[in-house]
Amino acid sequence: MDCILKEANDELNVTCCVPNRGKAPTGSHPDKILGLERKLSVRRKIPGGRSLLGTDDAKIKADGEEPLRTRRVKAFEMDVCAVSNQRFKIFVDETGYKTDAERYGNSFVFVDSLPPDAAPTQSVAAAPWWRVVEGANWREPMGPGSSASCIDNHPVVHVSWNDAQTFAKWAGGRLPTEIEWEHAARGGLGDVRFPWGNQEPNDIDYFPCNIWQGEFPKSNLGKDGYLGTAPVDAFEPNGYGLYNMVGNTWEYTSQVFKVKSLKKSVKNLHADKVGFKLSKGGSFLCHSSYCYRYRIAARTGTSADSSTSHQSFRLVYNNLYS
Repeated sequence: MDCILKEANDELNVTCCVPNRGKAPTGSHPDKILGLERKLSVRRKIPGGRSLLGTDDAKIKADGEEPLRTRRVKAFEMDVCAVSNQRFKIFVDETGYKTDAERYGNSFVFVDSLPPDAAPTQSVAAAPWWRVVEGANWREPMGPGSSASCIDNHPVVHVSWNDAQTFAKWAGGRLPTEIEWEHAARGGLGDVRFPWGNQEPNDIDYFPCNIWQGEFPKSNLGKDGYLGTAPVDAFEPNGYGLYNMVGNTWEYTSQVFKVKSLKKSVKNLHADKVGFKLSKGGSFLCHSSYCYRYRIAARTGTSADSSTSHQSFRLVYNNLYS
């Protein structure tokens, strides 16, 4: 099976990005970092200071992107890349940990990633391009018979927020807050839309990140070189030396997904998202015409035990500097 894994810009559209399931308990393992794991955990110092959060130019207002505000951030270190399949495997080999997807026996896979001879799958009513695939997990990202071993430098997927938290404890790090994530993603550029500045990616000749090109979900032109996930160090890093802060895979934060709004329509939209966890950065399925969430201020929420083929994470560390 092919190793490569193969979102309406409307202010009330939040179902496109992350299908969800119910809640699940979090496991725990002792903190222990192997030499190889630490070698794979390349970090960068992110300076502290005054930083920006959100935007005054919200594109999906119902997600709570606005307003732009200023916060102070302490210095921290951050993984240069999202956690890869290889790095996650070290954790599993050391601890014997079972992810939520493995315990449930299934996970959500984007339909175009499935091979022609795949077994029948159940679609998600609000977003039929998502399929519940029995046997899909981080080891077999497209279901039984597929393997993450041939894409060991791609971000680990089919990991839940619970799984990410457990990995973080083991690795001696933690998930970033939203302000830390945005501060790092801006790379020192200030009030910009993307980690590289304000120039918009397109379907013709400018591909600074791994997102969708073409008409979603009918045709992915793959002009950026990828129909699914890309290696964790693909494309140019931002000003802080961080790769793929937008596009490729969504990244978990440590925070709950909350939207402050007085609008009844927005409150109703998010009424069932109590306790959902906040993710940032968008994924390879994003496009400006459909799910314009590969912007720094963009955000979405998912239940703590849900997993998909476009969700991953990176860690931060409290090695603070004066």
